[in-house]
Amino acid sequence: MKISVKQLEALRPKDAGRELRELGGLLGRIRSTATGMAATFYFEFKREGKKRRMPLGSWPRDPLGDIRAARDAARALLDSGVDPLEARKADRLEQQVVVETRIEEAQAVLGRPTFEQRFGEWERAALAKRKDKGAETRRAFRKDIFPAVGAKALPDVTRADLMSVLDGIVARGANRLANRCLGDMKQFLTWSVDREIVAANVLQTITKKKVGGAEEESDRVLSDKELRALPVALKKANLKDTTQHALLLILGTAVRVGEVIRAKKSHIDLDARTWVVPSGNSKNSDAHTVNLSNFAVHHMRRLVELSDSDEWLLPARKRDGTETHVDLKSISKQVGDRQLKFFEREAHAKRSVKFANALVLVPDAEESWSPHDLRRTAATLMQKCGVLPVVIDACLNHREQNRIKRIYQRHDYAPEACEAWRLLGDRLELLLRADADNVAILDTRAA
Repeated sequence: MKISVKQLEALRPKDAGRELRELGGLLGRIRSTATGMAATFYFEFKREGKKRRMPLGSWPRDPLGDIRAARDAARALLDSGVDPLEARKADRLEQQVVVETRIEEAQAVLGRPTFEQRFGEWERAALAKRKDKGAETRRAFRKDIFPAVGAKALPDVTRADLMSVLDGIVARGANRLANRCLGDMKQFLTWSVDREIVAANVLQTITKKKVGGAEEESDRVLSDKELRALPVALKKANLKDTTQHALLLILGTAVRVGEVIRAKKSHIDLDARTWVVPSGNSKNSDAHTVNLSNFAVHHMRRLVELSDSDEWLLPARKRDGTETHVDLKSISKQVGDRQLKFFEREAHAKRSVKFANALVLVPDAEESWSPHDLRRTAATLMQKCGVLPVVIDACLNHREQNRIKRIYQRHDYAPEACEAWRLLGDRLELLLRADADNVAILDTRAA
């Protein structure tokens, strides 16, 4: 049956996840957005015995007639023996060559280093000192900033140019990214001022409030009901075993997700039940020793057993064959991709529709949860067990903010922290056991 605009306009939220098909390989996937219903269309075809999908557009942003025209053009290419996806890739590469040629020509005319070239100098001088070697900043600049001003000489880039870029990021709903780009651009321009590359930092007076807005402090904590549902949900969410154990390890130790991902087997002593987070892996550059409870030891041991690397706890291979850890955002993306009801986007990776909300732990949940929320939940559970705030801070590897206390009060609360992790593990074992719904969980602060 031919898909019609009237049919699309009749869609309701209950239709989210449905697929509409039309002869000729037209496939529409229905989704619900904040502004109403939408359908993402693809041209589905076979090439060398493999099924492939080519994105065509999204209704209602793109007219259905334009989407069909794109399908017809792709089908004509396929009928002539050309893979339409490869043809699209070739077109993009040709466009990139044209752009790069124009940049080279502009540089030859101006004879001055461009914004992008100066960024490269800053990257080598300053970004390389960051823990991620500037990978996140580089990715953001390449996606949003270089296409707009990368070919201009840096002194010619105006505040209006950069604010236009930031406004574009905000317009697609990425307010936090816009704020992060603002901070990085201000640092880059300050570095340029110090070297007399530019006369002034044109973003000096621009604050986050004027761009993405003040960032709200997150306070998401998983309830006991959600914690009871977590182990079953993880098993049913089509996650790797390593991801499941990594998430439960975060819950049992209150560490950051990046500290788990960067962990090496040499940092872990299962016999001594300790895990050392070296200074290079911690956010505040302070080394941190975690005492592993029975709960945490179980999940750490499973991660060690599942790892096929001699070095990394969560290994991955680069394209050149060398070994490293998995991407720092991989676990967070997997968790987010399974709570899509809270986001106005599609999954980062191609996943079955049935897993789109597999990690929504209770039907009445009002917001998504992230791996970092497990760290906050662990700290809150310690608090419920009567652990003192100063000991919880020690478990979280928070640095004392008061300079005088930091200098004169030198006890590290290691014994107390060890007991706090044990209490956390015991509480989690009780909460996450199969018959937890029939067990009364008492607040032990009074005790």
